[in-house]
Amino acid sequence: MGHPISIETSAGRIGGWRADPPIPAKGALVVVQEIFGVNAHMRQVVERFAAHGFVALAPALFDPVERDVELEYTAEGVARGRELVERLGFDRAVAMIHAAERSLADVGKVGVVGYCWGGTIAFLANTRLNLPATSYYGGRTVPFLHERLSAPMMFLFGDNDPIISADDIALHREHHPDAVVHVYPAGHGFNCDQRADYNEPAADDALARTLAFFERTLK
Repeated sequence: MGHPISIETSAGRIGGWRADPPIPAKGALVVVQEIFGVNAHMRQVVERFAAHGFVALAPALFDPVERDVELEYTAEGVARGRELVERLGFDRAVAMIHAAERSLADVGKVGVVGYCWGGTIAFLANTRLNLPATSYYGGRTVPFLHERLSAPMMFLFGDNDPIISADDIALHREHHPDAVVHVYPAGHGFNCDQRADYNEPAADDALARTLAFFERTLK
């Protein structure tokens, strides 16, 4: 079972949720939240990775601007999450991922997997922190695509995503031909069973690909 944790970062001490596997760890994963905070869905994601053999940790990235944020998948939640994202900024978020990575150093190699806004943070953890990363529907990555990958990278998209166009996906392929890019017949947030766009076959396949990616890159 997972449990709350505390991490010392350059932005101050923040919270988070960690789960450890029942078997010897295959490595460690920093799980990067959506704009809704480390809510029930993100804790569920952490637990799932632990069940598959990884130490998993989701740092509460909004804590420097507002503590213990858990938002619902509503219009109000989206508006509030976007406001918090703007107040936090990308640089502080990446710095906190770095601190979370350091807190897992005793486990072994560390990778990063992020969802929605967190998918973009996962990409930046690759380019700036040299960490293998998987980005689920990272809707804010295009402005950063000029940054060079420094570790293995995988992008997972839905082809009916109103936030990420086919042209945007093409730009990912163009800028990063060495990355794995997989597109599902799904919408935005297809991994989240609390969203209308939840797509179970896509979510299951994406998880299988993500597990295989990290089993390979964290050896």
